[in-house]
Amino acid sequence: MHMENERLEELMAYQILDTTPEKELDELAEIASLIFDVPISLITLLDENRQWFKANKGLRASETKIEDSFCQHALHTPQEVLVVNDANLDLRFKNSALVTGEPNIRFYAGAPLETPNGNVLGTLCIIDTKPREISVKQQKALQILAKKAMDYMNARKVLVEQKDQLETSAAQLKKLTDNVPGGIFQLRRYLDGEVKFEFLSKGMKELHPDIERAEWFKSAKIGLPFIHPDDVENFEGQLLNSFNRLSFLYMEYRALVGQEYKWYSMSGKPEKMTDGSVVWYGIFQNINDRVEYESTMEQIAFDISHVLRRPVTSLLGLTELIDTVHSITKEEFKECIEYIKAASQELDTYTRDLNDVYQKKKELITARRLF
Repeated sequence: MHMENERLEELMAYQILDTTPEKELDELAEIASLIFDVPISLITLLDENRQWFKANKGLRASETKIEDSFCQHALHTPQEVLVVNDANLDLRFKNSALVTGEPNIRFYAGAPLETPNGNVLGTLCIIDTKPREISVKQQKALQILAKKAMDYMNARKVLVEQKDQLETSAAQLKKLTDNVPGGIFQLRRYLDGEVKFEFLSKGMKELHPDIERAEWFKSAKIGLPFIHPDDVENFEGQLLNSFNRLSFLYMEYRALVGQEYKWYSMSGKPEKMTDGSVVWYGIFQNINDRVEYESTMEQIAFDISHVLRRPVTSLLGLTELIDTVHSITKEEFKECIEYIKAASQELDTYTRDLNDVYQKKKELITARRLF
């Protein structure tokens, strides 16, 4: 039972049951029929319930019950050809439905389809409706055909496994790209100026919720009307420059989202194709928070250099005056102190107000990042 379970597991690993006919195996069955001059030749595979025909020359049925099959008796003798010269004289088969009824089997010879692990998946068999003999050399020829069939199935198994691995890897990669912030893309520009997205992650929908992802594949230029009018010329110019010079593409631009413009960046590495087209592999990103932060920092620098200039200048002037005057009266000293207090108070008020303003801006940017 353990060996049978192992055999069935390996059979399943070939992923061949109930698949469509394949020319290479059909031709091997055809060759067997011609060489041995028989009306029926099959490539059979046996699971736990049935005998299924992967290649079928001469039978109308696509499968039979396993208990009626001849091939079940070849599963445990991988190096031998199972030969039944006259099924009416063989106690194992004389009462089989395949002998007493259609296709009225009399002669059968089946060469096992042995896997590299030593399991037999089925046979390449020839069948006749009349008794006959088969020589040792003919048995050898049948085994060679069976080996050819098995070589094809083994190669097919490798391709299926590689395809499964590629599909799994592709699915994993898609999950990764769909969860990366921003829109990962593969964009191609042709010599005639046509631009097409060949890949675009789900993140693009978050960047541009007003455009369905499927629409980007119809026309990559669908996003141009959403770009700020002042940025369109630079956007197209940067793309063309990267196309002509194969230089790394990086640009920042504003795009309309809902009722407001937000800042985005587009970056990508170009690669020239044999047909002259250029493909970029890159990413779109929302850089609105960064731009707002930089703008805030610029405003802080401006406020420090302009708004705070007067009280700071006053303090510097008073300290310089005190430092240069050799004698000063008590009244003049008190007057200087009052000026210093006033300038200090003004400076303190400005700094507190600035702190309140920029703290609110910081909270706003943080809130946007969370949502």
